[in-house]
Amino acid sequence: MHSLSAGSATGLFVKACRAIRAHGTPVAPRGLHTTELLGAHLRLARPRYRFVDATPARMLNPAFAAAEAVWILSGSDDPWIFTFNERLRRFADHGRLQGAYGPRLRNWSGCDQLDTVRRVLEGDGASRQAMIQLFDPARDFAGYRDVPCTLGYRFYVRSGRLVMFTTMRSQDVWLGLPYDIFTTTVLQELLAGWLEVQLGDYHHLVDSLHLYDQHAEHAAVADQPAADAGAEQPSLRVPWEDFDAMLAQIIAGEAVGHGGWDDFATVLASYRLWKDGEFDNARALLRPTGGPLSSALARWYELLNTAPGRIAPAPVAGTGRLA
Repeated sequence: MHSLSAGSATGLFVKACRAIRAHGTPVAPRGLHTTELLGAHLRLARPRYRFVDATPARMLNPAFAAAEAVWILSGSDDPWIFTFNERLRRFADHGRLQGAYGPRLRNWSGCDQLDTVRRVLEGDGASRQAMIQLFDPARDFAGYRDVPCTLGYRFYVRSGRLVMFTTMRSQDVWLGLPYDIFTTTVLQELLAGWLEVQLGDYHHLVDSLHLYDQHAEHAAVADQPAADAGAEQPSLRVPWEDFDAMLAQIIAGEAVGHGGWDDFATVLASYRLWKDGEFDNARALLRPTGGPLSSALARWYELLNTAPGRIAPAPVAGTGRLA
């Protein structure tokens, strides 16, 4: 097992790129050449330092990071997510991503797993039964284009802190890892708030952690000594009773009077304007907020205009197509 630890997602991402380049071995599933670490444990000590920014080598689209998080947490598989990642369309069956995490998280045969885990830990803070299952053999061996990489999540309250474990069969370090850590640590922070405990470590366990050959040159730039860089994201704690109604407003791009979540709403609304060709209005919407995602999206727009070749394509959310 290859174990890596960092205080920020940026630091963890850089260390993971370095480890694959130093210790990985070649393997080519489906004829796609990668360098792979088989068995990796990534520990993030400060989950609110969740946004990867390894500029100039790797810069995320903050709008897609925010959109994917609320899409999953709301339980959705609705195709509005395609606005934020057009590449998703090619992996849809019947107009939807059949491997979407949201319905599995919030409505697995009528079970809201997120609410169930919340209630399990409210009833017994020492429980070892707080788990969320995402991989569904009956569905995921059925031949759909979209196969989840994530197997599931587990949660433990220990010493007044919520510790989270994510287990993945496969993880593309360059495209997928930064977005996955963003979403999962948002989930961890929300659950900690509902349980009125502090955030503990976040653990990301991956069977196949790999880098596609097409990204190796970029990873060589990112594979440099780096401090645990990156800003702490604002608090996202909200009452459980308000959660679903709030997410509906966020998805619509409407402010909810909560600094952290208003930043999510702003980047969603701005990116929709950008996609409609209203570039000046998209930028203007970001200026008054000063939120970290809004500031990152302004930088992303600038890079998109000045050096579009430096923008990596967004990953396929909740799928195994890049993994």
